[in-house]
Amino acid sequence: MTVREALAQAAERLTDAGCETPRVDAELLLAHVLESTRSGVLAEGERLLDGAQAAELAGLVQRRSAREPLAYVLGEWGFRGLVLDVDARVLVPRPETEIVVERCLARLDGLAAPRVLDVGTGSGAIALAIADEHPGARVTGIDVSPDALAVARGNAARSGLAVDLVEHDLFAGLPEGPWSLVVSNPPYVGAADIDALPSEVRDWEPRVALVAEDATEAVARGAVAVLEPGGALVLEVADDDAARVTGLLGRLGYEEVAVTADLTGRERVVEGTRP
Repeated sequence: MTVREALAQAAERLTDAGCETPRVDAELLLAHVLESTRSGVLAEGERLLDGAQAAELAGLVQRRSAREPLAYVLGEWGFRGLVLDVDARVLVPRPETEIVVERCLARLDGLAAPRVLDVGTGSGAIALAIADEHPGARVTGIDVSPDALAVARGNAARSGLAVDLVEHDLFAGLPEGPWSLVVSNPPYVGAADIDALPSEVRDWEPRVALVAEDATEAVARGAVAVLEPGGALVLEVADDDAARVTGLLGRLGYEEVAVTADLTGRERVVEGTRP
C-alpha cells in the first residue's frame, strides 16, 4: 500500500466515523507512524508502507474512529513553543488557552522574578509555557489530581523547565502568597451541559477537569487573599460566561477588569487586578 492509498483509506474511515477533520487527522496519524511531518507525508505519495507501518496506522485509525481525541492517539500535542505529552489523565491543550498565556505574559511584562500560581495545572501547559517564555518567573502549578500531576511532571522533565508542582484542592483555599499572578483554566462545564459536548470531550477527557460547581468563583475568591497588591488574576471562562465572570470580579473588588476574545472572536479570557 502506498502513502497516498493509505491516506485515502484512513480519511474515508474517519469521515464515516464523524471526525471533524478526517483528512488532516489521517495525515497527522501517518506522519506519526512514519516519524515525519504532514508535508513530508504529502511529498511521499508513492512511498510503500511496510507491514508494521500499515498495522500501526490501522491501530491508530481505529482509535481515532472511536472518537478518542487525536492528541491522545498521538500521545503528544503542541502548545505554543512546547510539545507536551498528553493522555486521558489531562485535558487536551487548546488554542484559547494559548490566549490565556498571552495575557499572563502581558501582565508579567517588566517584572524580573514574578511569582506565578497556575490553579488546576493539568498537563502543565500554562505553567510550563509561562516558565518557557518568562525565564525569570517562579511558577507553581497545583492540581487535585495526582494523575494529572504525574503528566505535568513528565512534561517538565521533557521540556527541561523548572516549575513546582503540588497536589492541592482549590476549594481548600489557594496556597499562601503573595503571588504576582494567579492564572486558571478551571472546570467550568455545568453538570447539565456535559451531554451536549462533542464525544471526544464528553467520553474521553477527565470529568474532574471539566465539571466542578463554582470552581471559577473559588479561584477568584481565593486569589483575592493571596495576590500581592497590584497582582493579576487571569481566568479562562466558558464561551458564554465572560459577562457573569466580569461581574463577579467587580463585586470581589478587582480593578481593571477586562475581557479578551480568542482567535474566533469568542470572549474566553477574563482578568482583573487586585487593588
